[in-house]
Amino acid sequence: MSVETPAAATRTLKNIAIFCGSNTGLGDAFKDAAAQLGATLARRGIGIVYGGTHKGLMGILANAALAEGGHVHGVITRRLFERDHLHPTLSLHEIVEGMRARKERMLTLADACIALPGGIGTTEEFMEAWTLNQLGDIDKPVGLLNVGGYFDAFMAFVDTMIAQRFLPPEHRAGIALAPDADGLIDQLQVFRKPTVAKWL
Repeated sequence: MSVETPAAATRTLKNIAIFCGSNTGLGDAFKDAAAQLGATLARRGIGIVYGGTHKGLMGILANAALAEGGHVHGVITRRLFERDHLHPTLSLHEIVEGMRARKERMLTLADACIALPGGIGTTEEFMEAWTLNQLGDIDKPVGLLNVGGYFDAFMAFVDTMIAQRFLPPEHRAGIALAPDADGLIDQLQVFRKPTVAKWL
């Protein structure tokens, strides 16, 4: 008698926090990917939680989701709000006092996190979410939308952490990675967090 392997449980993803650049990057690939992600999340009935601005990839993401009837919740800092950076047609927005409060609020609202290409702010936000998962403080899977291999060098650095015994190898699987929106969302829905000890 054969024994069937049980199917992976599917997570309910009502809202996904998106971290991405307030610039658009070089060429059209990053802009196209942000628009595709926004539209795909809207079509799949998944709300977006993001930094609330109309700038860069963040604005493109929000515009694409809103055009498809999606729900987009902006969490913007007071300083950026006072500089007129708030996207004008969001489904919902809230103003917080600083970046720490914004990150905490976004994680509270989200069931998972995705990083698009971006700069140091995007990287820092993603790393904090991955770290909190690793420590067991949250169970909200994180993923990288690897547009044109943008995150290849980042994953190579993760491999260096593993090779130098600063990170258990199982934790590399703590990051979902895909070049397209649907593939990445599919991974996040069946994601299982590594359960090995943090310390080597």
